[in-house]
Amino acid sequence: MNKFTIISIIALLFFVSSCKNTLKQEVTKEEKILPNIVYILADDLGYGDVSYLGQNKFETPNIDKLAAQGMVFAQHYSGSTVCAPSRSALMTGQHTGHTPIRGNKEVRPEGQYPMPSESFTVAELLKDNGYTTGVFGKWGLGFPGSEGDANNQGFDEFYGYNCQRLAHNYYPYHLWHNQEKIVLEGNQGTEENQYAPTLMHNEALKFMEMNKEKPFFLFYASALPHAELLLPQENIDEFKGKLLPEKSYKGVDSGEKYKAGGYGSQENSHAAFAAMITLLDTQLGELNKKLEELGIADNTMVIFTSDNGPHQEGGADPTYFNSNGPFRGVKRDLYEGGIHVPMVVKWPGKIKEGSSTNHISAFWDFMPTVAEIVGAKNPENSDGISFLPSLLAEGIQKKHEYLYWEFHEKGGRIAVRKDNWKAVRYNVLKNPNRKVELYDLSKDPSEEHNIAKEFPTVVKELAQIMIDARTPSEVYKFASPTFLNVD
Repeated sequence: MNKFTIISIIALLFFVSSCKNTLKQEVTKEEKILPNIVYILADDLGYGDVSYLGQNKFETPNIDKLAAQGMVFAQHYSGSTVCAPSRSALMTGQHTGHTPIRGNKEVRPEGQYPMPSESFTVAELLKDNGYTTGVFGKWGLGFPGSEGDANNQGFDEFYGYNCQRLAHNYYPYHLWHNQEKIVLEGNQGTEENQYAPTLMHNEALKFMEMNKEKPFFLFYASALPHAELLLPQENIDEFKGKLLPEKSYKGVDSGEKYKAGGYGSQENSHAAFAAMITLLDTQLGELNKKLEELGIADNTMVIFTSDNGPHQEGGADPTYFNSNGPFRGVKRDLYEGGIHVPMVVKWPGKIKEGSSTNHISAFWDFMPTVAEIVGAKNPENSDGISFLPSLLAEGIQKKHEYLYWEFHEKGGRIAVRKDNWKAVRYNVLKNPNRKVELYDLSKDPSEEHNIAKEFPTVVKELAQIMIDARTPSEVYKFASPTFLNVD
């Protein structure tokens, strides 16, 4: 073989290798195209408060459209039955037996008990993987400047309420932009000219505009429809006189609690409630429209859900609206009505339109799901399971061995779901050995028939999970039961 032939072969091999490397680089580059993630969290929206799930006193066309364009999760659960621990479970990927915030513990003058600095949040995971992160709405996981402050938990941008107590009021004296206190001049004294949900919504739209060229995570933590039933009069007028008999509520319109957590009065509570969810629905529609206008809708995953079941404060009337749908209980209950929430996910080209799943999932599954999407490792202390196989209808969907909740108000409450079995134990702070209630959700989704006496072996198994599923907390304490009480 002459010298020229050898050189030719080497050149050819180099050319082929270069082509392969170029192709590999192109594939790798293609694989790194990450979807934007928009997570819309309603506040105290019940399972029955959206029309695609049966609400017939008003309509939610944009939420319904999202459901038609994506996947409906028929068996999805919130992190808790109240705000702060539910958000903590969402952010950390841990249920309330492990997540650091397990109750609504307040810090005066403004804010809640802070999530510790060592917590690893989904925002930090996404930020570590090239995302710009923003939260707009209600935070509630650490007072301003604390280790639990949104800016110290992985969010580049925060605009809204730091404190969930102050988020009871929709015409507040101030909001927060990162570490800057934004005084709302139009709301000083008794003035009500700057509606916070609109202000926060507009900032969320700006965030999407500013970050359209790179992957972003938008946590849209709406304050609607929780707490006082107040919003601009023109919104209320749409329903005034149409939801009879109307309900009047006398609240706090002056004094120490005015705009400091007390609920304002409302003569037309039914009309106001319908108007608030209608506004939430409109804002969701505007978010989706903005994604279309920016040309990024096809590469954006949109999730819509609620932080817990429907509330009864401030004149709200969940019975009139059938807000908990077919379920028993409301906010602060660990029956299905307090934690079984609507969820829909849209991801064009990835999720089949008009699809649904009966996969049993919960807030702590969000972390492992996005970790799988971006190719990151799910934290070892996560209680979650990725539901990406269900979304894509590909691969094998792992199932939870059980779901666990604990709640530290109303005498203390614990619940466990394992397959179709649901165990509930109330008033455990006074008596850890309280009876365990047992329900078969496949036959009794409304939890009307306690069958604990008929299945003592199942009760024993789920009662043991109630002991084993939690780690001790110096802040949120439960005493372990010492014997099984079924009788």
